[in-house]
Formats: sequence, structure tokens, C-alpha cells
Amino acid sequence: MTQQLERATVVKSTGSWYSLRLPKGEKLQARIKGKFRLHGLPLTNPVAVGDEVEFERLKDGTAIIKNILPRKNYVVRQSPRKKHGLHLLAANVDQAVLIVTIRHPNLKQGFIDRYLLMTEPYNIPAIIVFNKADLYDEDDLAIFEYLQYIYEKIGYKVLLTSAIDGTGLDEFKAILKDKTSLLSGQSGVGKSSLINAIEPTLQLKTGELSGYSGKGQHTTTFAEMHPLSFGGFIIDTPGIKTLSFNHLEPQDVAHNFREFFELSPNCRFGGSCLHRDEPGCAVKQAIAEERVSELRYLNYLSLLEEVESRNYWERRKDY
Repeated sequence: MTQQLERATVVKSTGSWYSLRLPKGEKLQARIKGKFRLHGLPLTNPVAVGDEVEFERLKDGTAIIKNILPRKNYVVRQSPRKKHGLHLLAANVDQAVLIVTIRHPNLKQGFIDRYLLMTEPYNIPAIIVFNKADLYDEDDLAIFEYLQYIYEKIGYKVLLTSAIDGTGLDEFKAILKDKTSLLSGQSGVGKSSLINAIEPTLQLKTGELSGYSGKGQHTTTFAEMHPLSFGGFIIDTPGIKTLSFNHLEPQDVAHNFREFFELSPNCRFGGSCLHRDEPGCAVKQAIAEERVSELRYLNYLSLLEEVESRNYWERRKDY
């Protein structure tokens, strides 16, 4: 007699093992059986935190994942270890929260647009949180206000926080309440400290910046979902060093800078315009008239060049 399959949510992924949370709170360790694919994409991890799955219990107290239920969305990035593979960061999220800081370590603004290029294709609302506000001087605050203006103008929520002096923590909690949120950031931005400030019971491990490199040290090893006492869940992810996009085409980059996409029907070449050298480009006209951020545009050109260059060399290998 075939055993009836049960349902659960994947709350942690450690590579070969997955932690499952059942509807009544019970937890099980599980493995997968067989191969799962995502629209034919080469995945390095077929199951993500946030996935709803069907499983079968085993006599040793563990389980086998038999099916992944349809996802409402997912976030995928190029694998940091295999450049031709893709890594599932999370599935079934309500929003993605990127945590950055202007100081300690210094902000690499281009990373914000790289992150948004990762979430935008899947229509996942993104929130940009500038942390460590207690360290900002007047110049830093001016930079924050400038970037806040750029991103809020095109529809992204921007927040200023500090785990030390409490700046913005109530608003941060309100944003997370009753939602499943993917939390990401580069190492050293204070992500774990910020989470601990709003949910002290989690006691996530925090780390200091390296005195030699000035870069953050990883404190989160595997993606994990945590319940929030005030309602909702967060998916905490390891610090992201870099984001690359071998799996994208130039048009993917153009279509996922939202303000460019909105203007593209007015370009002479419509949706095929890459907004670079084409005549009659509405995006370039908007930049000249200061209706579109030149900073975003420069980041866009850098990403476009990167994708085109990598695609070129990949095609060369095929000959």
C-alpha cells in the first residue's frame, strides 16, 4: 500500500539535507529523491527555502521529498561556485529586503542595481534598507537622501535603520509583519545585528569586519527561514560577495530596469532598443532632461557590457 504523502515547508537548506516544518510545527530532516528541474535551467540546488513540498516519512525518522508544489515565485542567482549553474536563493516570498550601508564597509552603489536585476524579473517587491545610520556623518546622510530620492521615485521603498540607536526599527518591523521576506546583503552590513534588534530571541551570530580587508566576514552559513514573534517569516541568507548574470541576455537587462522599460515604447526601436547608441531613444532623452537617473544608467551600461562580453566569449567557445 502506497504511503500517503504529507506537506511541509522547507525552512533550511544545507546542500544535501533540508529541514522541513510541518503545519503543526513539527520539524523533520529530509533528502530529495530523483532530479528536479526549473524550466530546464541548470540548478545547483533543486529545492529552496520557502518551497512547499510533499514528502514521505522513513522508518529512521527522516523523510524523502517526493514533489515540489507549484511556486508563486522564486529568486535565482548565478551560482558563486559554478558559473554555468544557477542557485535558488528562495521561493514563495512576498518581498525581498536588501540591506546595505554607506559606512563600514563603504557602499558599492552598483550592487543595489545588481540585486534589483535579480529580483525584478520575478515581480518581487524590493525594499532597500540603509543600515548603521548611527555611523553616518552629514555627507553620508546627503548620499542616503540622494539615493532615497532615486529609488523611491521609481517605486522602491527605502528605509534608514540602526541596530545601535534604534533608528527606523519600528518601521522595519512594520514592513516585515505578516509577510515572508527574503533578507540579503553583502557581508558586514549588519544584517544579523539588525534582525537580532527586532527579534532578540533568534540570537543570530554576528561578526566584526576584517581589520585587514575592511570586508565583512560571513556569519550566516546556509539560507534559513525564521518565524517572527510579531507575525511573518524572514529568510536569512549568507552574505553575498558578488552577483553575476551569465544566464541573462542584453534584453533581459534592458527590460528589468523598470523606468527604462516604461519608456521603451516611446523609443524608435521600441522594446528592442538597448538605450545605448540607437537614434530616437526615449531613455537617453529622459536622461538628458534629468527625468531618469544618470547614476542608474551608468550602472545599466556596465551590466549590459558585462552580459554582452560574457555571451561573446561563451559563443567563441562553441566554435
